[in-house]
Amino acid sequence: MGKITEQDIIDSIADACQYISFYHPEDFVKGMVEAYESEKSEAAKNAIGQILINSKMCAMGHRPLCQDTGSVNIFVKVGLNANLDIKKELVDLLNEGVAKGYTDPDNTLRYSVVADPAGKRINTKNNTPAVIHVTVDNSDELDITVAAKGGGSENKSKFAVLNPSDSIYDWVMANAREMGAGWCPPGILGIGIGGNPEKAMLLAKESLMGHVDIHELKLRGPQNAIEELRLKLYEDINKIGIGAQGLGGLTTVLDVKILDYPCHAASLPVAMIPNCAATRHIHFKLKGNGPAVFKKPSLDIWPNIELPMDTIKRVKIEDLTKENLSQFKSGDTLLISGKILTARDAAHKKIVEYKNAGKPLPNGVDLKDRFIYYVGPVDPVRDEAVGPAGPTTSTRMDKFTKDMMEIGIMGMIGKAERKQPTIDLIKEYKSIYLIATGGAAYLISQSIKSAKVLAFEEIGMEAIYEFEVEDMPVTVAVDTQGNSIHTTGPAKWRTI
Repeated sequence: MGKITEQDIIDSIADACQYISFYHPEDFVKGMVEAYESEKSEAAKNAIGQILINSKMCAMGHRPLCQDTGSVNIFVKVGLNANLDIKKELVDLLNEGVAKGYTDPDNTLRYSVVADPAGKRINTKNNTPAVIHVTVDNSDELDITVAAKGGGSENKSKFAVLNPSDSIYDWVMANAREMGAGWCPPGILGIGIGGNPEKAMLLAKESLMGHVDIHELKLRGPQNAIEELRLKLYEDINKIGIGAQGLGGLTTVLDVKILDYPCHAASLPVAMIPNCAATRHIHFKLKGNGPAVFKKPSLDIWPNIELPMDTIKRVKIEDLTKENLSQFKSGDTLLISGKILTARDAAHKKIVEYKNAGKPLPNGVDLKDRFIYYVGPVDPVRDEAVGPAGPTTSTRMDKFTKDMMEIGIMGMIGKAERKQPTIDLIKEYKSIYLIATGGAAYLISQSIKSAKVLAFEEIGMEAIYEFEVEDMPVTVAVDTQGNSIHTTGPAKWRTI
C-alpha cells in the first residue's frame, strides 16, 4: 500500500474545490431537467431554464456556477490503518488545499469567509478556514467529502428541540413556508433528526451529500417511517407552490433527504438545511496511489434550451424615469441595457453612514435615479469584464431601503422576496424591484460588458461597481403599485 502524502491531500482538496465550482453533480442536473420538463409555470420554467443553461456554460467554460462560491465544508473519515506520510496537522493540510483551490488564477473563486465575525469581519483573502468534521474508522484510506455552501441557503437553516409528541412534519412544513425564495429554489432540503442540538445540525448537513433519488423511492415505495416522511414532505412542500426562485410553480424541492440518530427520551432535536440551485459537493477516497482524479461529466446530460425571447421586452435604462416605470407590471420579463451600480450589505452600511454625516460619496458617486444591483462578483479572468455575477438575497438590504429611497435611487435588482415594509416603500416612492435568477451567475455575467470600481475598493467584492449591461435578463418582482410576484405567483400554484 502506497503512502498518502501531504501533497496528495492538498492537491485533492484544491482540485475538488475547483471541480465543484463549475460542475453540478450529475444527479442534480438530471433532477433539474425533470423539473424543467414537467414545470407548467412559465416564469418558473424560464428560471429553471436559465439555471440549466448557466450550468452547461460553466461546465464548458470552467467558471463558477454562482458568484457566491460558498464557504467550504469538509467531512473526513480517517482510516486508522491508513499509511499517512504527513507531518503537518491534517486540518492545516485541508485548509492549504482550500486556499490553493480558491486562489487558482485560471478560475478565481470568490473569497467569502471573514475572520473576527462578531467584530471587524475581515476577509481572510483565500476562503479559509473551512468547516471541517473529522471522524475515524478501521479502514486504510481517507474518505473525504467536499462541499461549498452559499450564504443564501445556509442563512435559511433552522433548528428546534421539539417535544417527543410533536410532529416533525408540521415543524418542517411551517418552516418551508417561511423560507420563501432566499435560498434559491429549486434545490435539496436536508433534515437531521435526533442526537442532540449539534448532532441534528450535522446530520442535516450530511444528508445533503446524498444522491437525488426521490423518484426511485417513489417508484419502489417507502419501507420505513423515515422514507414515508421524505415522500410526504417532498410532495407537500411542492404543493405550497413557491416554485423556482419563488415565482410560483410545481417544483420547490428536488428531493428531501433525512438522516436520524438515537436521542434522549425527553427530547426530539430537529434541524433543516437547504441546498440551493448551486448545489456543489463531491466525494472521493485517498488510498496512497496519488491525488484524487475527478471524471468530467458528459455534456450530453444537459439539454439544449432556448429561452422564449419573443415574450421578453427590451429596455434601455437611460430611457427610464420615475414617471414611466409604471409601464412595467409584476411578472414582466425584461432585457435591460445600460449602466447600473452595485452595492451589498457593507456598501449600503457605508452609504447610510455618509448620508447621515451629510457627506458626499467618494469619487463623486451619485446614486440619484440609478438602479442598484445587489451583487458581489467573482474577479475576472482572461478577457472577462467581470466574473460570475448573480444576485444576492435582497432581504438583507431591506433595513437600508428607506435611506436609499430618500437618496433617490430609481430601482433595485436582486433575488427573492422583499418584506412588506419594503414593498410599501417601493409603492410610496414609485420605485421598482427587479430580480435576476439566482444560480445563473455565469450566464448573467455574459451580459456585463464593462465593470469598474467606483468606491469602497477596500471591501473587495462588496465595493460599489458600475456595470454596463446589455440584454441582462430580469423579472419585475415588485412594481410601482406594490404588486409582488412572490405573493401572487405562489398563490396561483398553491394546492395545500
